[in-house]
Amino acid sequence: MKNFAKDYTGRLIALLQSIDTDAIAEIIQALERTKGRIYIIGNGGSAATASHMVNDLGVGLKRRDIRNFDVQSLSDNTPVCSAIANDIGYENVFYMQLKNRISKDDLLIAISCSGNSSNITKALSYAREQGATVIGVTGFDGGELKRLSHISFHVDTPKNEYGLVEDMHMILDHIIYSYYIDQAK
Repeated sequence: MKNFAKDYTGRLIALLQSIDTDAIAEIIQALERTKGRIYIIGNGGSAATASHMVNDLGVGLKRRDIRNFDVQSLSDNTPVCSAIANDIGYENVFYMQLKNRISKDDLLIAISCSGNSSNITKALSYAREQGATVIGVTGFDGGELKRLSHISFHVDTPKNEYGLVEDMHMILDHIIYSYYIDQAK
């Protein structure tokens, strides 16, 4: 166990040392430019990260009178997600929630380790068609999400390194949140 923990934390440290600070700066600039709503999507652990980002960027900054982002996780409404998945297919879970709502003034943050989930890629294609800015937060090789995003925060890891990728995605959230807290001092 000790060797595994040491190896895992060593790999996480290596990823932290190679973090793309230019991408983080671009993401913060995109947040600053956004005039509309910020939508965040993800599946599984990435859905949990989406919810956490909404907490930090929404309520966390608002209650401190720092920023009042209009931010929503489309993964959070279980009845809506399961109804769409059941009635018209899982690939439509995020697309249907964005349909006739997302606009050029909005921002979509899509979180996916593989970058190839059909519900993520369909939503990002639709968002791009509507003129919205898309931020892709990916791992492994990045998949379609990395390729089609306007801004990409990518964690380059071997396939199936979910823990390390999801750790880095949460760290991205906390860097952004902490940046705003620091700027308010």
